[in-house]
Amino acid sequence: MTRTSTPDWLSELRFDAQGLIPAIAQDADTGTVLMMAWMNAESVQETVRTGRAVYFSRSRQRLWRKGEESGHIQQVHDIRLDCDGDVLLLKVTQVGGIACHTGRERCFFRGLDTQGAEPVWVTQDPVLKDPDTIYHTPHA
Repeated sequence: MTRTSTPDWLSELRFDAQGLIPAIAQDADTGTVLMMAWMNAESVQETVRTGRAVYFSRSRQRLWRKGEESGHIQQVHDIRLDCDGDVLLLKVTQVGGIACHTGRERCFFRGLDTQGAEPVWVTQDPVLKDPDTIYHTPHA
């Protein structure tokens, strides 16, 4: 039996109790925060090896290669580790300009409006493409 060791660079990441680390995807050109997802050691290594963002889907309990269904892949240009070693920042080119499963540029498309009597979430970014035409199954 061959035993593989953890690469030195990977051992500096602080994964949580489930073996996951949060990863923020940011547009490499504009600085826009596109999305946040989770990565495990395997997805981090595949991202580094391929130059394409690979995450870990908690709902599916498997690797999620961004764009595997939609074609909206993320080409990774730079990976940064925060000072505590427990958050990754991926600077990416979002192919097709859509990062969110709702058909928007980014997942952070709602802003909190605090001007009224009670705060309310307001959709601020338009749908660029109907998600049903992207995934062929209804999405919220």
